[in-house]
Amino acid sequence: MFGIYLKRELSRRKKAALVIALGLALGIALVITVNSVSAGMTQAQDKVLQSLYGLGTDMTVTKARTAPTGDSSGRPNFQFDAKSEDDDATQSSDRVMTQGGQALASSLVAEVAAQKGVAGAVGALSLNVTKVDGSFTQGKAKSSTGGQGVPGGSGGSMPQVQGGGASFDVNSYSVGGVDVTNQDLGPLSTSKITSGRTFTAAETNAKVAVVGKSYAKENKYKVGSTFKISGTKYTVIGIATPDSSDSTTDVYLPLKQAQTLGDAKNKVTTIYVKATDSQQIDTVKATIQKNISGTTVTTSADLAETVSGSLSTASDLATSVGKWLSIAVLAAAFLVAALLTSSAVSRRVREFGTLKALGWPSRRVTRQVVGESMVNGLLGGALGIGLGLAAAYTVTAISPKLTAQLGSTGGMGGGPGGGGPGRQSAQNTMEIALSAPVSVTTIVLAVGLAVAGGLIAGAMGGWRASRMRPADALRSVS
Repeated sequence: MFGIYLKRELSRRKKAALVIALGLALGIALVITVNSVSAGMTQAQDKVLQSLYGLGTDMTVTKARTAPTGDSSGRPNFQFDAKSEDDDATQSSDRVMTQGGQALASSLVAEVAAQKGVAGAVGALSLNVTKVDGSFTQGKAKSSTGGQGVPGGSGGSMPQVQGGGASFDVNSYSVGGVDVTNQDLGPLSTSKITSGRTFTAAETNAKVAVVGKSYAKENKYKVGSTFKISGTKYTVIGIATPDSSDSTTDVYLPLKQAQTLGDAKNKVTTIYVKATDSQQIDTVKATIQKNISGTTVTTSADLAETVSGSLSTASDLATSVGKWLSIAVLAAAFLVAALLTSSAVSRRVREFGTLKALGWPSRRVTRQVVGESMVNGLLGGALGIGLGLAAAYTVTAISPKLTAQLGSTGGMGGGPGGGGPGRQSAQNTMEIALSAPVSVTTIVLAVGLAVAGGLIAGAMGGWRASRMRPADALRSVS
């Protein structure tokens, strides 16, 4: 009997059933769209943070840089040799400075690795090299006749210096010192070697370098090319291409070589840390800060708070406006479904009154109404899932571009590739393509909402049907 009445009712009230199903479908589709877009934004943000950390890195340990003391201003200082009058040879000077936070003792790497909950730790040194190339041209003294002559005389000649000057080019690039014995963590782990090779464990102090793809293209470097930093010649052994974004490190060197260049023997600027359990990152962070004083521990959650731009704005809209809009639409859809179901029951007074007169108990009448509403709800859920998947696919196909502007807090500012003067803006702005992945959890949520909508509508309609009496049917006939 249930199936017979169900089929008849749906065929008789197609428009009402369609309105209920479409209302639920709209709310469910909106929920799927908002959830999928939010998931896409989370993935986009993870890509941004991944470009700052090594793959698998959970946190970084740094130390805030102190203000210069004494006569030191912390500004680059370049010195050039005096040249003779006829010597216009090109002169060059490199200024190598540590970047990011204050240098830490290399021994702290082992101390951090020994903390409870730490699976591994590796140190890295961030440097900035400012290279000045150019030449001085001395002016030539020439005699000229002046009307007044030289002081104290008349009609004499007065020498004048003509020509001369200086022409210098300034080039700034970043250098990352890599622990070649453990490259699974640290700055180089976010890149793939697309030409040549990476460092070997035996090259702890070798004069070799891996160069970032963009920097290699800019300077026409390839595997086998050589270049100098502060008079030391390095051979390019590999070209590194970043996995998810433009690399902020131009040149990678073995850590000991970077320490020598930066006059930072047994020093690092950043310690990259991998936790044994990703669910205990906050606990590990607190442990390190407690046991190793004076350090700043930065997790991906801390960095996420510094991400701004259209990515952050869109994420806020999806998590706040989108969430409340979805709730409002779903509430309206549930209410409309309940009211339409209740209205349909009121028009079936004669039917339900007669069924009760024939011996149907109230629970059976209620079950019939709830069953019909559940079918409407599931139909709406199927339509909503279809619409939601179509909307998510459309977003992924269009792939709108979002910008992410990265702040300079903790590990981000302290990591290798922090950059030098004039590069901060370029390094800290990234462009991410938005996608809208739909997870199984989202589909299960959609089905649950469809069932909930059917139950709510059926409960209201069933409650009204259960209160009908056979006498109501007789009154409706008369």
